[in-house]
Amino acid sequence: MPDKKAKAKKQPELPSREQVLAFLAEYPGKAGKREIARAFGITGGARIALKRLLRQMSDDGLIEGRRKHVDLSGELHGVTVLTVTSRDADGELLAEPDSWDVETNGPPPLVLIEPASKNRRGPAPGVDDRILARITGKPADHEARYGASVIKVLERRPAEMLGVFVPTPRGGRIEPVNRRQRELEVTAAEAEGLADGDLVLAEIRKSTRNGPPTARIRERVGSMKSEKAVSMIAIFDHRLPFRFPQAVLDEADAAKPATARGREDWRKLPLITIDPADAKDHDDAVHAEPDLDNEGGFIVTVAIADVAYYVRPGSAMDREAQKRGNSAYFPDRVVPMLPERISNDLCSLRPRENRAAMAVRMRFDKSGRKTGHSFHRVLMRSAEKLSYEQAQAAIDGHPDEIAGPLLEPVLEPLWAAYRCLERGRRAREPLELDLPERKIRLTPDGHVDDIVTPPRLDAHKLIEEFMIQANVSAAETLEQHHTPLIYRIHDVPSPEKVETLAEFLKTLDIPLAKSGTMRPAQFNRVLAKAADTDKAHLVNQVVLRSQAQAEYNPANIGHFGLNLGRYAHFTSPIRRYADLIVHRALIRALKLGKDGLPEAFDDKLETIAAEISATERRAMIAERETVDRLMAHWLSEHVGTTFNGRIAGVTRSGLFVELDESGADGFVPISTLGNDYFHHDEATHALRGEKTGETHRLGDRVRVRLKEAVPLAGGLRFELLSEGKTEKTKGRPPSRKWRTPRRSTGGRKRR
Repeated sequence: MPDKKAKAKKQPELPSREQVLAFLAEYPGKAGKREIARAFGITGGARIALKRLLRQMSDDGLIEGRRKHVDLSGELHGVTVLTVTSRDADGELLAEPDSWDVETNGPPPLVLIEPASKNRRGPAPGVDDRILARITGKPADHEARYGASVIKVLERRPAEMLGVFVPTPRGGRIEPVNRRQRELEVTAAEAEGLADGDLVLAEIRKSTRNGPPTARIRERVGSMKSEKAVSMIAIFDHRLPFRFPQAVLDEADAAKPATARGREDWRKLPLITIDPADAKDHDDAVHAEPDLDNEGGFIVTVAIADVAYYVRPGSAMDREAQKRGNSAYFPDRVVPMLPERISNDLCSLRPRENRAAMAVRMRFDKSGRKTGHSFHRVLMRSAEKLSYEQAQAAIDGHPDEIAGPLLEPVLEPLWAAYRCLERGRRAREPLELDLPERKIRLTPDGHVDDIVTPPRLDAHKLIEEFMIQANVSAAETLEQHHTPLIYRIHDVPSPEKVETLAEFLKTLDIPLAKSGTMRPAQFNRVLAKAADTDKAHLVNQVVLRSQAQAEYNPANIGHFGLNLGRYAHFTSPIRRYADLIVHRALIRALKLGKDGLPEAFDDKLETIAAEISATERRAMIAERETVDRLMAHWLSEHVGTTFNGRIAGVTRSGLFVELDESGADGFVPISTLGNDYFHHDEATHALRGEKTGETHRLGDRVRVRLKEAVPLAGGLRFELLSEGKTEKTKGRPPSRKWRTPRRSTGGRKRR
């Protein structure tokens, strides 16, 4: 009896309908009952149950028999496997059956993928993905033959692959950068001109019956030894769309410059653009003047490129912009949200050229408090473009030939208005983190030339504050007109993170008041106590880690970091889809044209907000990984060199160290720290030796030796040369114990 029970337990369960459909889609026209049974390990008496299941599926129209084969039915019913092929004019996904007999059934039917419900979890499908879907009947008012709801994304199947070329006697093979993908074979003709180690972009062709999938080389990106190839790895790893469909390019090329029709003529107003010196597009311009009706007050004008005029809802450009969500910026390239014809030409506010813009004119009293604003659709002409450094130098008494003539009539009023707004900012008390950003400078051939920390100028702060006020004005206007919009929200830090931060700050003798609802000012007092000390950088880092992540949402909860009750992104529609939505909403609310936000978009805003929040995070991760890889490339020639730095992270497996000069960070495995048992103390962000009390703590200054650099992974491994501080260990219960004899390991950086 026990043996029979044990044997019964080993009997595989009958596959579900979804599993059978997925299997048939994988082997169209090749699978019969025998192959299905073998695939799912069905033997003996269980075959009868399998036949019964297949007969039921056939009766339901899901499958049909073809001699000795079983295949998907010519009509779609119930649950089936689809391949997402494109988007329609409204941005909805379209799909076709993953397997379809064209000779018997004619062209494959078009299937409209219904938007996911609010309660459905999991990743949304994209073009080229295979999905398991439930057929729901013919959708209303759509050309598609069927509608379907997504059950599961079965496979993320890219049409292209990035890989390294390796020559072979018959041509070559492509080893994928993403190890989850299969190798591709390359014919001798396709391999012509390629060198061993070249990074290539390959189009994936279908597998042959008896061989691996093959590839057609679309582009030679460059040698893996070149830093120019590095950003492409991140682009492919995170599936950033970097090539525009031809329909999008054609639509952009056909766009005509806007005229003064239906617009206010602001071409005589001396608006100027202030941007980074290497900026290729200029999408915002500013102007300020004293408010003669309000002593000590100012009128500040912000004009933003009118992208909504060129990118209409439902157009090819709009669908592609929504798919991308935002532009992504890498040291050697930009992956733009919109084609260059739009972003670098028609919507770039070039000096002395007519340009369409959405402008907001804001009034501030002498305390820097905004007392009113109005939006306008205008035709403008920028008086000049300046870099931050140019504008600041002019104000500091060193104008050049371009900024000099603008100093008295344009720049000085701008700076006077900024000083006024700065009073309002101080009264508002937003979170004042001080975390300088490093910038990688490349040589013309794409190699790292230098890593610098640009100074934080008043010119930067001026533009930042003007843009914040314009964003607030947009949110206020849309609320007043009861027009749906996408807010930029930032939640209050969670109680758990605040408690953890407070416990850590106690070890630095810095109190954190936690009475009532948290305010940015409470964190600012902490930052002020640490300012001008050797703990300043550390405290700024831990305060940052305690904060929630900002996101897009049509439901408003305010912006904690800026200490604002309402906030929406309005100032960069060239590079952020959220801003384009806000522009269209303003056009609709204020009746400024026929190209405003369609009411059909109202119910889609929640989905759009979730999607563009995800694309923003995706771009940030890709940008950060590219910087890590570039740093590893740059430092790979300095293995064995010693550096000064500080501990930037403490984990159970070791320490992350950030180098002073470059900002590069790498990993020190815990097993290399010393001949002691080390405990990870989460409360104090430290590793502490059990016997010696030797302690390595977040923020500690250290000296390290570079032991290994792995450019492809963006990883650096360090050896710690500094000794830790000695602390008493009594009364500090460990969160985990590690035995750490001194030995070398192959640890790499982890995020």
